[in-house]
Amino acid sequence: MSGAVVEEWHPPLSETPLEPIAPDEKEQSAEVWLVLRRLALFCAILAGFALALNFSINFGLRHITTGQYGVSNRMIRGEINAQIVINGSSRALSGFDPRIIQATTGLTGYNIGRNGSQTDMQVAVLKAYLEHNRKPEIVIQTLDSFSFVTTREVYDPAQYVPYLNDSALWNQLRQINPSIWKSRYLPLYGYVVDDMKMSWVLGLRQLIGLPQREDYILGFNPRRLEWTDEFESFKAANPNGVDWPVEAEGRQSLEELARTCRANGIKLIFVYAPEYSEMQRLTRNRKEIFADFKQISDEYGTPLWDYSDWRYAGATEYFQNSQHLNESGAEVFSADLAKRLQRFIAANRLPNNGLQGKVTVDDRRVEANLAKR
Repeated sequence: MSGAVVEEWHPPLSETPLEPIAPDEKEQSAEVWLVLRRLALFCAILAGFALALNFSINFGLRHITTGQYGVSNRMIRGEINAQIVINGSSRALSGFDPRIIQATTGLTGYNIGRNGSQTDMQVAVLKAYLEHNRKPEIVIQTLDSFSFVTTREVYDPAQYVPYLNDSALWNQLRQINPSIWKSRYLPLYGYVVDDMKMSWVLGLRQLIGLPQREDYILGFNPRRLEWTDEFESFKAANPNGVDWPVEAEGRQSLEELARTCRANGIKLIFVYAPEYSEMQRLTRNRKEIFADFKQISDEYGTPLWDYSDWRYAGATEYFQNSQHLNESGAEVFSADLAKRLQRFIAANRLPNNGLQGKVTVDDRRVEANLAKR
């Protein structure tokens, strides 16, 4: 028929919606594993970077030849081997000049004093020294009003991080701070969490060959500082004086040090370095502290040289603060001590190496750096 419209027939649509085709379970599992593998690879790269950086920092710090790390590195590598070793706190570090001691006595000398250290850590440092170096003839152990106070928190823990494999240091640090394991076994933890001085920068500087400033001479850290009003502020804040605790554990640490020297056949001398005279009068339990010093000294047959009445104890020009001598004070005091040591050495017939009056090139380099300050 002409002009007729023919309609095309379509089957009726189903009223039931079509269900989406679920992805194959194998495909899903493959996608999950791919994500996990990528995540694991990313974590492995981060861990590898942390391990490499931690190794690099430790390597750099262990190869520094200047400053406190230089002293520690020589000690751990067994390069010191001095005949007279000075051990103690910052009062030892800044107050005893081995150059003067060895120039007077003829015996080699070295200072292994540590800033902020209590007797328990000083024992650990001495034991670490003895593990790696020849036994000295004499150990001069400096005493402080706070010698019987045990360590609550390790001062500048990053200074020990590169050496946590040393048994003497590790055992004592772990006893003080059980969490120290994190600094040993978790990469970068010791530098990210505990390194307030950013010592890790020194390690990287050493690694790339940048020069490091030297301000230590045979372990001695001279300080060209003048007296300030710090003590007057302290005195005003403590008008009734101060008491330093005498802890049983602190006594045990000093006794352990005496036993260590005796067991190694080392002559031990306790030295109470000069303390500003007004500070002595502020310490209310000073007699009790010195009575304990005397008791330990007598028990172990150790000489006790007390410089509380040093002729310049009231002269502020020789002190940087009430506890610490400045460079001028250290020079005068070390000369006084050296003369007494000379008599002690003669009485005990110790060998003389003929080092009197000798100054090394390194000494002059340090002195030049100090002059630039």
